[in-house]
Amino acid sequence: MPKYLMLKHYRGGRAPLNDVPMTQWSPAEFAAHVAYMQDMERRLLSTGELVSSEGLAMDGVWVRYDGEGKPPITDGPFAETKDLIAGWMLVDVESYERALELAGELSAAPAAGGRPLGEWLELREVMDAPPADL
Repeated sequence: MPKYLMLKHYRGGRAPLNDVPMTQWSPAEFAAHVAYMQDMERRLLSTGELVSSEGLAMDGVWVRYDGEGKPPITDGPFAETKDLIAGWMLVDVESYERALELAGELSAAPAAGGRPLGEWLELREVMDAPPADL
């Protein structure tokens, strides 16, 4: 069965339907959003479709090897994942169509006013092996 990664973004992607920033949600709205995702995780665990799901902290750094004993930490000049990726859900499903269905469901997590967030999720298939044409 193919595996698909559903990436959630903090910012930098397309605007969601419910575009009230998360920083303006009430504690109850935030709790409802998290509860929705946790319920989805439990259901996908029970069907055997969930492989992994994590939320990511907003802080992060770029790290690069720069010679023996010197791992410098830099902050650019590229767009940083700490500004883009909020978390992910990795699923192992029967088909691309099922992955699309689940991504649509995850996108509908409640947000401000209890209305669905309608966020854009990045859906990517996990490779079994490197592409042959590289």
